[in-house]
Amino acid sequence: MPTIRSPRRGSLQFWPRKKAKKIIPRIRSWAKSKEGKILGFLGYKAGMTHINMRDNSESVNKGNMISVPVTVIECPPLRILGIRFYKKRDDVLNPLSMLLSSKIDKELARKIKIKKSQEPKEFDDLRLVVYSQPKLIGIGKKKPDLFELEISGDKETKLKIAKEYLDKEIKLNDVFNEGNFVDVHGVTTGKGFQGTVKRYGVIIRQHKSEKTKRGIGTLGAWTPKRVSYTVPQPGKMGYHLRTEYNKWLLKTGDKPEEINPKGGFLHYGLIKNNYLLLKGSIPGPVKRPIILTEPIRPKNKGYQIEIKTINLRSKQ
Repeated sequence: MPTIRSPRRGSLQFWPRKKAKKIIPRIRSWAKSKEGKILGFLGYKAGMTHINMRDNSESVNKGNMISVPVTVIECPPLRILGIRFYKKRDDVLNPLSMLLSSKIDKELARKIKIKKSQEPKEFDDLRLVVYSQPKLIGIGKKKPDLFELEISGDKETKLKIAKEYLDKEIKLNDVFNEGNFVDVHGVTTGKGFQGTVKRYGVIIRQHKSEKTKRGIGTLGAWTPKRVSYTVPQPGKMGYHLRTEYNKWLLKTGDKPEEINPKGGFLHYGLIKNNYLLLKGSIPGPVKRPIILTEPIRPKNKGYQIEIKTINLRSKQ
């Protein structure tokens, strides 16, 4: 008799399987760098296409032209609401106050109530409170997305960089360059209420099974007299917070005509601001905000990029 194998269905690394609280991704850990710089940026997913580039890696295709799928992300400039200062108590950062910018968009009143504050005399850490400008893109959205950005370096370096950008805009080229690796944080597409076959990959039972085919055979043993959390159950699926590490940033551009297909991207429209191309796919549907950060698990730098053509077919 062959060995009967019954692997568990569904990874326990993704648990609990619940919806994200906000559409803006939560970032718990930032990359550490001695160089003082802003560690992240936000963009909006426009769609996917593919490029033709020369393979300069040490592979069997070295020197040949290859087709690479890419994700297009539109990145309008970010504005700064203020600098939030923190004081550490019992190894926990507690917010003290926030130094506001003198130039704040009126659309931000749709999001929060702005209160006046000032710079404290003593603090242990600080972060930039920034917001996006969706009014500059054509997705029919005016309410800005508000989030925090980390700055690397000691607190004196952080304060100097933060005050330099306080009344200015942060542009994509101020943070990332072509050829870098970045971490992508996003919220996946919501799927609604789903059964165990789609949610966990449970095998469909044979036609002579009792009660159901698209379900599990048992909820578990008689003892202990409770259902384990590891048992596949129906429930809501999708809209989860996910992070993809070391995505290759192939190109950044400030000329939208280079990337816009005729008629615009499907369900998105025409790109009007700076954009970037990431190798491969990323989580979430089009129009969803995506946060890009410096890689927390950095790998070796990629080889030199030589892009020949970008596909501009409208069906893409």
